[in-house]
Amino acid sequence: MKTRHVAVVAKKEFRGLYSEKTILLAVLLQVFIALFSSFLMVGLTAMYDPASLSGYSHFRYTIAYTGNESPLLGYLENSPDLRVRRMDLSTAVELLKERRISAVVYSPGTLPDAQDPVKITLYTLANDLQGAVVDVRLKNIFLQYEQDLRTVRTSRLNITPVPVQIPASAGSGDFFGFVYGLLVPLLIFLPGILSSALVIDLITEEFQHGTLETLISTPVTFAEMVWGKVLTCTILVPLQAGAWILLLTANRITIDNPVLILVHVTLGSLLLILIGTMCALYYRERTAAQFVFSTALVIILLLVLALPFNPLNLVTRLAVGTAGVEQWIVLGMVWVAVLILGYILQKYAGQIGGMRAEK
Repeated sequence: MKTRHVAVVAKKEFRGLYSEKTILLAVLLQVFIALFSSFLMVGLTAMYDPASLSGYSHFRYTIAYTGNESPLLGYLENSPDLRVRRMDLSTAVELLKERRISAVVYSPGTLPDAQDPVKITLYTLANDLQGAVVDVRLKNIFLQYEQDLRTVRTSRLNITPVPVQIPASAGSGDFFGFVYGLLVPLLIFLPGILSSALVIDLITEEFQHGTLETLISTPVTFAEMVWGKVLTCTILVPLQAGAWILLLTANRITIDNPVLILVHVTLGSLLLILIGTMCALYYRERTAAQFVFSTALVIILLLVLALPFNPLNLVTRLAVGTAGVEQWIVLGMVWVAVLILGYILQKYAGQIGGMRAEK
């Protein structure tokens, strides 16, 4: 197999990619995911961490304070995010049901230095976005009030509590987990899956359009033609994945070890591309090959995700800078699998090329 012939086929395929519907749909799909990811990032993070919503709303919500006089009333009235109205409990609950107010706070008026515990009852709107925002704002006030109560009642403690120091830069764990555990692997590995589908189209169209005989009549062999298409689809993976890394970095999402991530993704994608190529050579018809490959891809993903050190997990750990020596073990195993499958593909493509040449 001559490298020059493989490069010639790859250049031809690159020139024809602009007319390929698959690659155009792939780009549109990735753009759609990039647009939709902002919604997912806000929506899913808010589902598990309502505090993330508080920064998006600057509206002052009206709440009702019921019960006896309490220092808590001063905390609520001093909040720039709330408007506090004094009223009795029954009236406040009725207004809450009519959605004319956003929450009701009831306090029995227990003094900070009293012996009894301070009990506060909160009524809010259930399963409501507005209720989630108000809950967060009230929670911050309650936490401040609780801290002041602890200061007043420190003399009652028999032991000194152990302070827990949480870094201020830690941020939201749910947001962190969503971005690095889902969004980054999804965007990084998507080009490999799409390139695997693309190589099936590039090969099956040669069978369906009857252009193989023309290719075989040239100095380019059938195996070189196949590897040229594989090379084209493989080159697309680091280009697209690298673009996503740059876009994520531009959006202030720090990605560590970008070069190692591209190496892992390229090798893993090459393995999928080789599997897609085998399906295309065996079935030689686009619909059948795509169906079998899609089914095999689901099975492969389920098996791979069951492993503790799977490529998606490693990409996440590389992105946050916590990957250990296991990344090299996985990289070596994937490389061995690529070599084995590449050898099988070379033999199979040579066999098909010989049969075509005889005809």
